[in-house]
Amino acid sequence: MQTTGFDEEFRAYVQARGPALLRAAKQLTGHPLDAEDLLQNALTRTFLAWDRIQDRGALDGYVRRAMVNINISQWRRRKLEEYPSDELPEVAGVVETPCDMQERLEQALQRLPERMRAAIVLRYYEDMTEPEIARTLGISVGTVKSTVSRAMAKLRSELGIPRRSPPP
Repeated sequence: MQTTGFDEEFRAYVQARGPALLRAAKQLTGHPLDAEDLLQNALTRTFLAWDRIQDRGALDGYVRRAMVNINISQWRRRKLEEYPSDELPEVAGVVETPCDMQERLEQALQRLPERMRAAIVLRYYEDMTEPEIARTLGISVGTVKSTVSRAMAKLRSELGIPRRSPPP
């Protein structure tokens, strides 16, 4: 099987950036297998557009944006799998380990709306700047700031972390 220069360039890109992109996909989906599917779909779209992408430095942004768009599309098509209940489960007063806190954080992330979750993942997991997030999500920098702020407030509230008071 003969490959073109584009094929080799794409293969090198996926080998170099695949693990980081998979981490972003896991944060978007909350499930390792769904993340693999999401990344595969995004990479398929990227490969099909490979010859049209002029700025190779923007590839991560292109793939992340594709993942966000695909994830939102899948989320919109998803059927309701959880149903509300009149009874709340009993909560035991157990000391929480770091693993428990990580799990609670991931669950709280999954309950955030798609845009909030994407902004948090890009900001704190991918360490992107606000302008980079704005370009990736196709929104203004001000919207990024307010979205991240509201998302952090929701996460703190769900995790029972007290709100920080402003310095005097």
